[in-house]
Amino acid sequence: MNELTVTQQEKYIAAIGYFGILCLIPLLTRKDSTFAQHHGKQSLVVLIVWILLWIGQIVPILGTIVWLLGSVWLLILLILGFVNALNGKMWEMPVLGEWAKRVKI
Repeated sequence: MNELTVTQQEKYIAAIGYFGILCLIPLLTRKDSTFAQHHGKQSLVVLIVWILLWIGQIVPILGTIVWLLGSVWLLILLILGFVNALNGKMWEMPVLGEWAKRVKI
């Protein structure tokens, strides 16, 4: 299930989902598309983790370090997700991809 036949529109909608709160676009507008739902759920999980990291900054010094390193890691995952969505690939993020599979929308 690495590659599917998807329309250009589905690719664009899935890719747009990797821009923060815009993850709701593929989740709410393409409920019948396995491809768009897959990428939308992954981007939603990234957004949630990013918010948790941001909240974790209340811990002095360590919170900031974890937020910085985590943000770099999440940014890399977002870029990879965006590129794979545009290429029509059902790429699964390391670690967070498993969490995304558990999301029910």
